[in-house]
Amino acid sequence: MPSSHWSAPVADAPVDATVRLPGSKSMTNRALILAALADGPARVRRPLRSRDTLLMAQALRALGVAIDEDGADWRVTPAALSGPARVDVGLAGTVMRFLPPVAALADGDVAIDGDPRARERPMGPMITALRALGTEIDDAGRGALPFTVRGAGAVKGGTVTIDASGSSQLVSGLLLAAPRFDEGVQVRHEGPPVPSAPHLAMTVRMLREAGARVETGADEWRVAPGPIRGRDWDIEPDLSNAAQFLGAALVTGGRVTVPDWPADTTQPGDALRGLLARMGARVSSGPDGLTVRGTGTFEGLEADLHEVGELTPVLAALAALASSPSRLTGIAHLRGHETDRLAALVRELNALGGDARELPDGLEIRPRPLHGGVFHTYDDHRMVMAAAVLGLAVPGVQVENPATVGKTLPEFTDLWTAMVRPA
Repeated sequence: MPSSHWSAPVADAPVDATVRLPGSKSMTNRALILAALADGPARVRRPLRSRDTLLMAQALRALGVAIDEDGADWRVTPAALSGPARVDVGLAGTVMRFLPPVAALADGDVAIDGDPRARERPMGPMITALRALGTEIDDAGRGALPFTVRGAGAVKGGTVTIDASGSSQLVSGLLLAAPRFDEGVQVRHEGPPVPSAPHLAMTVRMLREAGARVETGADEWRVAPGPIRGRDWDIEPDLSNAAQFLGAALVTGGRVTVPDWPADTTQPGDALRGLLARMGARVSSGPDGLTVRGTGTFEGLEADLHEVGELTPVLAALAALASSPSRLTGIAHLRGHETDRLAALVRELNALGGDARELPDGLEIRPRPLHGGVFHTYDDHRMVMAAAVLGLAVPGVQVENPATVGKTLPEFTDLWTAMVRPA
């Protein structure tokens, strides 16, 4: 096999592991934006250091913000934002949707681009919204990356209506910078339901924790103009990245504990507790963290994942190994993620002998005996994690380009191997 392929380890025995996860990508990048726009220095404690968060830090540095290493933390010192600057968003949805409203506050041009797939991801609503709020943007009529924000040092703000059905990040990006807009912002959504509601709740909570005045209604969010307070941010473990580890307990009939699972959180990954329990896991929490125990067999899942779509790849892998069919719905928006995740999952599961098909808004998966083969990952970190879950029970799964996990969890393969084959 090519050197870029990783042989997913087979579990010869039930796993029995405690897996300590790094910080949440979603919280880290929101904290960096709020710290960069604050009225004084801030500290981001135990941030995730991955491709997505490093790209965010570098983008803010390009605009003049000082972000310094301080042991396990980042110290952020705000400054007057200025161009000209060039920003690489990679394939990070949080960077491509959160950074343009910040760039609009800069004095000077900010050119924004990313990976080839990033140029296909929904950005038109953000560009249209910023123009309506008083910002000039040169996108050559594409409504997508690459484009240049002609920063004037200020944004008028006001009321804007967008269709955020493609990504909740379109709303979050506008809200995070809104306290610095002259009139704040009132965002109204018109269109199919906005996905990933927990991420919007995270944005609202963190804004309020930074002193912003935020009001919410049905498909409407209002942020008043005012200062953002410089403060310390404690980053929770990334609960979505717990999915594959906790899922390993189901597949192998073992035990996995994730320490420091927060008792109260807005992270979508918290839904794993209920979803895995519905599949047959025994789930408990205590001073050691969240623990999932499997029995060796588990059922399929029928669930609307609209609010927790990022869990879909791992849940689909579990569904392919379950004892009964699964139907995962509410996730049509995943066609616009790092890859078309619905098409990719169907293609790769079926290539290993599975029986999966696309629905208009999801997946239907019927368990069948699987065999080894190459599992293509399409530069999508969560496809790597799904493949690893399959590999626990299916010998010979070769995972293409495992390095793409650097987007959110660079140490994934080491953590996975240590769990499956402890020294």
